Amino acid sequence: MRMTHQEELFHHVLDYVLGTRALFRNILTWLSHYSLVKWLHLLYTDFSAFTEDQEHLISFHERNETKGADHIAGYILVNHPRINLSFYPPNDHQRITSLVTEYGIIYSLELVKYYDNNSQELVDEEVQNLLKVLKFIPSFSFEKDVSYEEFHNRLHASELYLKPKGLWNVPHPWMDLFVPKSQISDFNEGALKGIILKENILVRTLIFYPMNRNKWDDRMSSVIPDENIFYALGFFRATGFDKVEVETSEAQNQHILQFCKDNGIKCKVYLASYKTQEEWIEHYGSKWQIIEKRKAEFDPKRILSPGQRIFN
Repeated sequence: MRMTHQEELFHHVLDYVLGTRALFRNILTWLSHYSLVKWLHLLYTDFSAFTEDQEHLISFHERNETKGADHIAGYILVNHPRINLSFYPPNDHQRITSLVTEYGIIYSLELVKYYDNNSQELVDEEVQNLLKVLKFIPSFSFEKDVSYEEFHNRLHASELYLKPKGLWNVPHPWMDLFVPKSQISDFNEGALKGIILKENILVRTLIFYPMNRNKWDDRMSSVIPDENIFYALGFFRATGFDKVEVETSEAQNQHILQFCKDNGIKCKVYLASYKTQEEWIEHYGSKWQIIEKRKAEFDPKRILSPGQRIFN
């Protein structure tokens, strides 16, 4: 079915405000009856078990079942002096640190269920049913109950901690990647272990989770891998204002991208930044003609976003 002029414009710009979809979803949940959150972190040393469990949990949404998790994510804990253990009880920090030291990298699965004061027993039962088939380390399961507001405002705690230290309003050379499921193990071995761990690179938060391709609208101009399941990886980094430090972090990001290119890992950069039109054409692939068509239709004078160097 051919899109209208308004629909074409909507899907062209939706990439740049993609977060609004999650925002609307959160607002709708906020307006519902949920007031509490059961919040778990489950630790793994086996990467295959970690990814299999994540994919199992998102399959509930694929089948539109309501007994799955309301939110899942994954985090990578890398052996580094500044490892972030803020979620975990202080009394457990030493044994978690020892585990990370032993294995180099630990994988943490974040699982969340929403509930209210009248559904605590039900949510406890549903969580236990979910945990029965998961393959995390049994003695490294951590759980807390918080308000819905506290969970969705969890970044604010980091802000309060970092601002007085002058570490909040600083450069953030972040990088977001989409990696095909079939190549995620290669990425783990080569990029996470072979680069991040081996070269002792500090990434303050490394988030890692699978997505179903059919949850994305292909009419948007964003580019994702062709496989039914792919992984989103967010390298959330911060530096000081020293130019050399920023450039070093950006070079490390490029090192990871070059590794993927050299080893045939067909990752896509989300919110990419390239210097030449040829690189943008390679990035968009089969969507390039659509991008050109929409640019000509909605911005024929090429006034908008010249700094991205897509058309200028």
